[in-house]
Amino acid sequence: MSKRRRRRTWSEDEKRMICAQTRVAGVSVAQVARCYDVNANQVFNWLKEPRFAAEADEEQDVPRFLPVEVLDAEPASAPPDAGAQIEVELANGHRLKVQGGFDPDALSALIRKLST
Repeated sequence: MSKRRRRRTWSEDEKRMICAQTRVAGVSVAQVARCYDVNANQVFNWLKEPRFAAEADEEQDVPRFLPVEVLDAEPASAPPDAGAQIEVELANGHRLKVQGGFDPDALSALIRKLST
């Protein structure tokens, strides 16, 4: 006897969030679909719907200011530590942890996308 999968119902906000993640540079629709256990074709269908399309300010590279709290700051002249760790908690609940070396521009772009 085969086991039938229960059909998942996605809220408008969940669909919008999933569609937004497909617009991050270097991330494919298939990768996002696998993360949420949804068929990639379904995500492509959501992307065609205007209500899940990128908002006007999302499509532009608009600078945004994020609140930052610096704890135990080291002098800027110190060499980068391979064991260093950065943890960012965004107002929308996303949490980002980076260990070791990182590209500041890529990290900045990722934080911008996650904060929308």
